[in-house]
Amino acid sequence: MEIVHMYTGSGFTDWEIGDVEVHVHNGVYHLFHLIIPNHDYIAHAVSKDGISWSRVKNAIFVGDPGEWDDDMLWTMDVSDCEDGSFEMFYTGLQLEERGINQRVGRAISKDLISWDKTFPEDLPIESQAPYYEDVKNNPRTWLSFRDPFLFKNKGLEYLLICARASTGPVYRRGCVAAYKRTENGFEPEKPILFPLAYDDIECPCLIEMEGRFFLIGSIREDIKVRYWHSDSFDGEYQSFHHDVLMPQGNYAARIVKDGDHNLVYGFYFLDRKVNSKRVLPPPKELAVNSEGKLYLKSFYKWTEKVTEIHTQKAFPEVKPMYNNPTAKFENVQGKWWMTSRSGYELFTFERISAAYIWEGTITMEGIGKCGLLLAEGDDGSGYYISLDFKSGYVQIRAWGFNPDDTQNNFVFKNLQTNQFVVGNDYSVDFKLIRYGHYIELSINKIVKLTLIDYKYSETRIGFYTASSIITLSNSRYSVLENPIEEYGTQNK
Repeated sequence: MEIVHMYTGSGFTDWEIGDVEVHVHNGVYHLFHLIIPNHDYIAHAVSKDGISWSRVKNAIFVGDPGEWDDDMLWTMDVSDCEDGSFEMFYTGLQLEERGINQRVGRAISKDLISWDKTFPEDLPIESQAPYYEDVKNNPRTWLSFRDPFLFKNKGLEYLLICARASTGPVYRRGCVAAYKRTENGFEPEKPILFPLAYDDIECPCLIEMEGRFFLIGSIREDIKVRYWHSDSFDGEYQSFHHDVLMPQGNYAARIVKDGDHNLVYGFYFLDRKVNSKRVLPPPKELAVNSEGKLYLKSFYKWTEKVTEIHTQKAFPEVKPMYNNPTAKFENVQGKWWMTSRSGYELFTFERISAAYIWEGTITMEGIGKCGLLLAEGDDGSGYYISLDFKSGYVQIRAWGFNPDDTQNNFVFKNLQTNQFVVGNDYSVDFKLIRYGHYIELSINKIVKLTLIDYKYSETRIGFYTASSIITLSNSRYSVLENPIEEYGTQNK
């Protein structure tokens, strides 16, 4: 089967993409990203749909020997200027210092394609006392001062930066520094966020929505994207009891303005390891619920990729895969009833297309197990999405046959988990997006799972049940246009 890739920035190695920044201008999405592991230039790619990318001219390179950024380039931010030009703030490291002291500098462009570094007296900036660690107060022997994000508030501009407070437990000094733009350059102010919790708060970014400020940061400790909220720009910022915005594996999230839409881009770590394989998934959208909490919803441009729609009554025939004698399937006036009193049964139908959006309403009865299934073969190997209607727990795992180990001839790998709100009727509306190797699941219009995995390519989709009764109603299957091979998008 053809392997379809999300964007990885592949070159000599398959997974070269690092931290990302996306800027939307005149309907074109501009992706700027690091190149791992060399960090020697900032790559640039463009897209018309925000999902499929074409590489264009690289933005900037490391400096010449002796310059402040002659070792490595790290995370960047791109903003509009009042005169119609653009500015990029980026992180640089110096060879002479062996990369210990991170600094933030600036480049400018008139068209987002050709960039020139600037060398004013006030730049680059670096971590400074008394608010932040400096060369005299550096217990880790390397200074965090990276991942700039320019935020404009009431006519003032601030660089928000991943930094470390000058006091506190060494492993909990991570903070978000605020450097105010003045006539004399950028001047340090107290941290906008210092939660006394993490070693670093990477790729910070800020947005005001529905009268509240939301600060987003990526946390290395558990590879999750978390957020804080405040009624004012300068704080104090607080956490909700559930502060995870993007589930484990998603990282380096950046907020992107796209007209009236607020997008979130970031890359995904396969195997949930910081130094593992990295891929750029499609974006999600930010929204605020009635309680003033952030949540994610699906990218609005998915609807533009729909080529045809099938209603539930037109789905292919549903078949049990295990022929469990205690299992039963019924189609009652267009509503599917699926049950298995003892043991598992898989009720599946042949998928209509390789890329799709599958939606519907699931209702569960009984005390057993149930969930969605993407099955690759006749033995049921594939992706199992468990829906725990009692505790509000959703989990996707790769589960199937392993022919390479006769003593452990199974694959049983948990890929991602999240929580959802359970109603009294044990019923949820779901939306499953499958696009290449990307999997996205929304429950009641909130994105709960978002990941990329290369293990299985299903041929059948449906449900599994074990000592439970589940029903499916109001379902439809939207065929999506096929994803484009990464190198199929390259400019020739």
